[in-house]
Amino acid sequence: MANDVSKQIIQSFAEIAKDKDIGKDLLLSILEDVFRTMIRKKYGSDEAFEVILNADRGEIQILHIREVVPEEELTDEVQEITIDEALKHDPDLELYDEFAQELSITDFGRRAVMMARQQLAQRIREIEKDNIFEEYSDRVGEIVLGDVYQIRSREMLINHNGVELVLPKKEQIYKDRYRKGDTIRAVVKEVKRYNSNPSVIISRTSPLFLERLFENEIPEVFDGIIELVRIAREPGDRSKVAVMSHDERVDPVGACVGMKGIRIHAIVRELQNENIDVINYTDDQHEFIKRALQPAEVLSVDLTEDGSLAKVLVPADEVSKAIGKGGVNIRLASKLVGCEIDVYREVEEEDDIDLQEFEIDFGPEVIQLLHDIGCDTARQVLELDEEEIVRRTEGEITEDQAERIIDIIAYEFEDED
Repeated sequence: MANDVSKQIIQSFAEIAKDKDIGKDLLLSILEDVFRTMIRKKYGSDEAFEVILNADRGEIQILHIREVVPEEELTDEVQEITIDEALKHDPDLELYDEFAQELSITDFGRRAVMMARQQLAQRIREIEKDNIFEEYSDRVGEIVLGDVYQIRSREMLINHNGVELVLPKKEQIYKDRYRKGDTIRAVVKEVKRYNSNPSVIISRTSPLFLERLFENEIPEVFDGIIELVRIAREPGDRSKVAVMSHDERVDPVGACVGMKGIRIHAIVRELQNENIDVINYTDDQHEFIKRALQPAEVLSVDLTEDGSLAKVLVPADEVSKAIGKGGVNIRLASKLVGCEIDVYREVEEEDDIDLQEFEIDFGPEVIQLLHDIGCDTARQVLELDEEEIVRRTEGEITEDQAERIIDIIAYEFEDED
């Protein structure tokens, strides 16, 4: 009976440990710790005991080793046994010999055995949590492929090799539409602990995800021939990637785009048709800003001394390209180059009106404020919306004033347009 119990305990937990990828030596160490805890609870100490485990045969042997002493010298029944009592078990024993008596697991009681099982299960769960935390901490920045098994309002839960990964709403591309059972690809962003439980956060919106996709699809990037120097991204809409080649024979943009765009198309498809602009990186900040604003043509770049603001002049018909739909092109260009960009329109004198002519309508202070933000003519003002005028003047021109300014100037060009 006792042997059956020991076999059941070892076999059941050996199977769990194998399933959870816990080594045999570690399992034996856990088992010994658990049984020594059981011994200490019953006897107060485990110093006089030896725990022998044989996982292959499924056997647990617990030996109680005591010194044989005369009855009058007995002081500790856990560490010592009287000669008369010892001789009942082994007639060949002599005084001060060691007497080893095997204990059965069932001698500890059913409750103790149940507690041992619970402790073993708890220890294995803790090791499994530690293993998951360590494994995925080492995999931060890697792409993983998993299956969607639960969709919630704020997150999706992904099964990756039996481990639960979390894809928060903010880490999902807004165009993503997944169902339970679908396969999904994402990058491991971070690993946290909540009440000792590991939480693996993955992302499809991180620039790191785009970087890893480039590595997967473009051998020259994976091999380090082409370097992705900077990435700016608005997930699902547009990205800008600045690249450089460490081999003068390799065109970095051409290699990334591929023949007829085949390489970049695979990445675009994965990112829900996100447009990706690949541009050549340069240390020349003026030139880099021009390239970052592609596909718009840039006539000139005026950088402030500290490099925090760039005033960019573009042809009149290129303003919309430079700004982009909803301002996405100028925002991404600003992120990519690391400074704020303001776009100004090249104006032909005969088609425009000097702002000084509106001094009666707006007053000299407003005219000066508009001059300060680079608007010397009426059409330059019309290239800005109310919010942009308020932002550039730092609120000195209110939104209501900006709306009135635009309305009056627009009226002047109504007949001409």
